[in-house]
Amino acid sequence: MQEKTIQITTEFIKLDALLKFAGAVETGGEAKQVIQDGEVSVNGEICTMRGKKMRPGDTTELDGVRILVT
Repeated sequence: MQEKTIQITTEFIKLDALLKFAGAVETGGEAKQVIQDGEVSVNGEICTMRGKKMRPGDTTELDGVRILVT
């Protein structure tokens, strides 16, 4: 599994924005679709909320890529 670490300077980043920022998806529309289709897990559980607030220490997975927020 490939891992990426994304450092944020704010309190949180929304899940759809994180996927775009990390390069896991190309567009916001694509992020919305994969999240709604149940293809994204947050901290080991499927998440269908694209506005989910991701904070440092949270992880998300999509297509064999794990993204860690620091």
